Amino acid sequence: MDLDQFAALRTPEGSAALAAAARVAGGDPLTAAAALRSTGLPADLASAALTQAELRRRAVGKFGPAATGMFLTRAGLEQATRGVVAARRAERLRAAGVRVLADLGCGLGADALAAARAGIRVYGVEADPLTAAMAAANAEAAGLAELFTVECGDATAFDVDRVDGVFCDPARRKAGTGRRIFDPNAYSPPWDFVVGLAERVPHTVVKVAPGIDHALVPAGAEAEWVSVDGDLVEAALWCGELAQVPRRATLLRGKEGSPVDASGSGRVPCRQVTGSGDAEAPVGPARRFLYDPDPAVVRAHLVAELAETLGATLADPSIAYLYADAPTPTPFARCLEVTDVLPFSLKRLRALLRERRVGRVEILKRGSALEPEKLRRDLRLTGDQAASLVLTRVAGAPTVLVCRPVG
Repeated sequence: MDLDQFAALRTPEGSAALAAAARVAGGDPLTAAAALRSTGLPADLASAALTQAELRRRAVGKFGPAATGMFLTRAGLEQATRGVVAARRAERLRAAGVRVLADLGCGLGADALAAARAGIRVYGVEADPLTAAMAAANAEAAGLAELFTVECGDATAFDVDRVDGVFCDPARRKAGTGRRIFDPNAYSPPWDFVVGLAERVPHTVVKVAPGIDHALVPAGAEAEWVSVDGDLVEAALWCGELAQVPRRATLLRGKEGSPVDASGSGRVPCRQVTGSGDAEAPVGPARRFLYDPDPAVVRAHLVAELAETLGATLADPSIAYLYADAPTPTPFARCLEVTDVLPFSLKRLRALLRERRVGRVEILKRGSALEPEKLRRDLRLTGDQAASLVLTRVAGAPTVLVCRPVG
């Protein structure tokens, strides 16, 4: 889509095209396109409307019902923050006293809109003209145009003296190709500028990829990893006065459709583990219960802190599975009961599963080079029972654990 096509979608004819596209989206794309063209819509307008309808359907998982009125690009949607994560971040910024925020590289406006809903005045800066125009349209559609305004320009040229907080989500995909950028110095804005913001603005937050190397975390900053419904979705660096702890793992729920709790308080319910990020959990033998920690806990290097609350140990110092003698309810890990611990042997494992009449297996792995789907085929399973297999190492040795879930 270009700016002319976007402008066409903003006309009454474009609004009618979007409504028509929403009715036919979700099925066969060729059939949907033909249905739109049969109404007399110009081909370009029909195509643009159908693209928006499909993107809006996909965006509901991130933004909830608000997605049905948003304007989106494929790349912008991929990088946009989920609604529940953005709401939680806005809540924390508001609680820290931020009243005027610069969103440098605002994209389609997901974070800026959440901040505006929290009552924060937001100035967005976006380098891409089409994306900037869409962000402004999204603010208007949400009824937040007075709190969130967008300028198309260079984020590095924005006068941060105008604000008391900065949020920056540097582009991590190459323009035109969509390929991921793994070198922070190739981000836009570049990494040196991004981390330098903390020296200029006391309330600075930087969104980063969840795979960020801990060595890149600036001294004194808090690094937070966030998961939603068990999926690791992002990391953020809280700098200056916003830093509270060295490392934080935050677990959010997003499937209920609302980023706020039912009490009407406006707060986003979450679970958190905090710590230094460099503590080491004790090591011992594999025991009766295995805990598979949430990926946010693992990436934040907070497995030792979780182990302490569970009375658990590692069976291998480099593998983030925890073991305990008793099951302890926790939102931070899934618990499995270990029925068998075997040195890995395909023949022996196949015989055991045949004896147990296991015909369905879930395969988890850490520290194993085995391919789960190949192993599944090689096991030649038959039977009416189910089991969980954990491929891992115990005291450095390749091991398979036969398990069953703990309710």
